Order: sequence, then structure tokens, then C-alpha cells
Amino acid sequence: MSGSAGAPLRGDKVKGRGLVLILSSPSGAGKTTLTRAIANDGGWGLELSISVTTRQRRPSEIDGKHYNFIDQEAFQDLRARDDLLEWAEVHGNFYGTPRRPVEKALAAGRDMIFDIDYQGTRQVRSKLKDDVVTVFILPPSFAELRHRLERRAEDSPETIEKRLANARVEIQRWTEYDYVLVNDDLQDAFKALQAILSAERLKRTRRVGLSDFVDGLLAEADAQG
Repeated sequence: MSGSAGAPLRGDKVKGRGLVLILSSPSGAGKTTLTRAIANDGGWGLELSISVTTRQRRPSEIDGKHYNFIDQEAFQDLRARDDLLEWAEVHGNFYGTPRRPVEKALAAGRDMIFDIDYQGTRQVRSKLKDDVVTVFILPPSFAELRHRLERRAEDSPETIEKRLANARVEIQRWTEYDYVLVNDDLQDAFKALQAILSAERLKRTRRVGLSDFVDGLLAEADAQG
């Protein structure tokens, strides 16, 4: 998969504060795969937000790359110090996003991508407001969702059933998101995600230097007239 960072205006001189792209989905619908695909594509210049979690690490996961795995005492300490931009309890485990790295990146004009659930999305949107773009990923069918969870072979049958039960709750939150993608084909979903990011980066309201650029164009036009 490959992409382009879009169409910057004269070396991206009108680029202002960064944006936060949030992807959510039921477990198994593809948000993590899509998140890492676009984050690992250097052409898009997205920084991946690394969440902290109290759940056990899966065999395929690397601490500090997929999540920062911590115990509940450490997590509660972060909450008490207000060092989490968002946090949630999902499937009996706690997840959260450290605040400081995100605020530093946005202030420097860098874009970040989050892989979080609807509870976390609500919290981030309430705190960052216009900086946030949200995308919900749906599976093509519930049967396919079950198949993907079983094929992953990383959870017990009991855990899979719990995830499927929670999926019904999560899917009902789809109307809270700016964009909704059905992940029937990964390549098609990735292309749609690229289009969303390109459009959001080109929004007039995100390009804080655009007014000065237009003033310069008009002054040039007046000088030539």
C-alpha cells in the first residue's frame, strides 16, 4: 500500500496545527490493520499514537510498538495525574492515550492517528474538538467478523464470544463518526481512508496561513493591474 501526503500549497506554507485521525471498529473489523498500514506508509507522515493498556500482551505484539503494557497500579497513577487524554475499560481491561506526546505533536503541526474505541473517541473529541477526524470501520457481515476473530487464533472461545457481544454495542455507535467504511476489501478500505485524510488536510479551516497566501495573490494581481 502506498500513498501521498496530498497537495501542499507552496511547500505546505499554510500548514497549521496538526489533526488527529481516529479509527474505531469492533474487534476484528480491521481498524488496527488499517491504522498501521497508513501509519507505516511514510508518504503520509502520520505519527501513531501508542496507547497504554493493562491487558495481557498477545504473542504477536511488541511492547512499546503495539501498546505500552502496564499494570493497573501504573494506569491508575496516570489517571490521577490527568496524564491521559482518554481512557476506557474494554473487555475488562483498561486502555488510555498519554496526553503530552499528542499535544506536542499537534502544536508542531504534525498529524497523529489513533486506534481507539467509541468511548475514547468521545473523550478525545471533547478535549481536542476541531482537531479530530473520526472514522468507523464496519465488517461486511457479522459472520465474517466471527470468522476473522477465530482465524486470528489469539483469543479463547470465551473471549471471542465476549468480543462479539460487545461488537453489537460498538456497531450501534456508528452515527457518532464523521466517516464510515465497510471493510470488505482491505485495499479498497485503505484507498478510502487515504481519500478522507487528503480531503481533511485540504479543508480551508485547517490551513491557517491560507488567508495570508490569498492576500498575497490579490496584492500581486493589483500590482500587475
